[in-house]
Amino acid sequence: MRSLLLLLVLVSVFSCSKPDLPRSIIQFSDKTYLALGDSYTVGDAVYQKESFPFQLVDQLNAAGIKTSDPDVVAYTGWTTSNLIDGIKQAKLKEKYDFVTLLIGVNNQYMKFSKETYRKEFAELLNTAISHSAGGRATVFVISIPDWGVTPFGQLKNPVEVTIEIDAFNKINREEAFNARVHYIDITPGSRLAENDQSLTSADSLHPSGKMYAEWVKQLLPMVKKELY
Repeated sequence: MRSLLLLLVLVSVFSCSKPDLPRSIIQFSDKTYLALGDSYTVGDAVYQKESFPFQLVDQLNAAGIKTSDPDVVAYTGWTTSNLIDGIKQAKLKEKYDFVTLLIGVNNQYMKFSKETYRKEFAELLNTAISHSAGGRATVFVISIPDWGVTPFGQLKNPVEVTIEIDAFNKINREEAFNARVHYIDITPGSRLAENDQSLTSADSLHPSGKMYAEWVKQLLPMVKKELY
């Protein structure tokens, strides 16, 4: 009898030592992602799954970082001003686990002021940071690709386009540095499309899924590092 009583006491002690935890504590929600930009973020002329935001999510999930489909605030032809307005109209979550920002090609194409671009890009960076759960550490600025090397660009003035793209990228790089956020320079890689048609989509202007995959290769290690 004494042995039975001792066994019952021990069972009671050990069962109390591991109380049930609320589900909200023991379960982890999927990571959330906000993608801000223009046609390069939308993924014009490719399937949605081939766009860089969706390829990035697929790669994160494959790496064991469970991530929801991105909330995309982007539209073909948008300038920095359009993106500012689009964000205001979007019903965004208060915070996301990480945010990407790629904008400016249409400012360049329409020959808008570089001073305005700098001002509005800085504003967009502040907005991105305010929606980032990790603050500056989980904001990723992507440089503008050089569309001058594409078949469409070759019909324009490719040398001028390249010079202008570099000038706009100088601005977004400086602003990203000033804001202490990550900067991913995909522009050199985008210029490989001049001699590799597989890197351009069927519309002869936008990147192919293969090109977007190269961007994701650069993005993925940085994003993974901040999300772990």
